[in-house]
Amino acid sequence: MAFTKIWQVNTLERDITDGHVNKVIYRVKGMDGSEEKTRQTGEVNFVKPSSLPSDFVAYDKLTEATVLGWVKTALGDKVAKVEAKIDADITLINTPVTATGKPWS
Repeated sequence: MAFTKIWQVNTLERDITDGHVNKVIYRVKGMDGSEEKTRQTGEVNFVKPSSLPSDFVAYDKLTEATVLGWVKTALGDKVAKVEAKIDADITLINTPVTATGKPWS
């Protein structure tokens, strides 16, 4: 079964003088149907260029989709690794290979 991975932005850190986003804290929720089974959180830092690029998006015009695009671009190949880890974690939750306890009361 394929599990759903939902990428979200937790929060942004920005320079209040010009709105440049310095850091994005994101999470990826691993869903099995409608149930969240696991999540991973991470952060990406962005270095402010000496001058803001022509395609600079004002802070108040940002969307989650735009910021997640930046995050995934910055992560590169790590996106697939994060999603594979989510799949592996859900599989292990659904089909455990170890247990704790003791056989007596």
